[in-house]
Amino acid sequence: QLQFVESGGGLVQSGGSLRLSCAAGGFTLDYYAIGWFRQAPGKEREGVACISSSGGSTNYADSVKGRFTISRDDARNTVYLQMNSLKPEDTAHYYCARDPRPHSYCSRLRGPAGMDYWGKGTPVTVSS
Repeated sequence: QLQFVESGGGLVQSGGSLRLSCAAGGFTLDYYAIGWFRQAPGKEREGVACISSSGGSTNYADSVKGRFTISRDDARNTVYLQMNSLKPEDTAHYYCARDPRPHSYCSRLRGPAGMDYWGKGTPVTVSS
């Protein structure tokens, strides 16, 4: 059964760091680009970062560039999001999702409608 399980969220002070994990199961992770998304209360879900199927290409939302880093370990079937210098506006529920196109390059962040399978997410709260 294809699934994602996110973990690593929590409460952190402004300026702190968290590392989110997205464990994939039920499919060959290295065939697909994976994206991280977030949704804050009352706001639409937005793309944060993506990584290509090969891991050689990444893309980030302007709001997180220089602070967040996406990476993947296909041997562990896991994608990570390292979040540094966190700000209160980073507070949201964070999700990972699969780009359904095999061997995709992640030349730009796809919108949520462009992804197929999603995890249930992990909450991140950044206090000021």
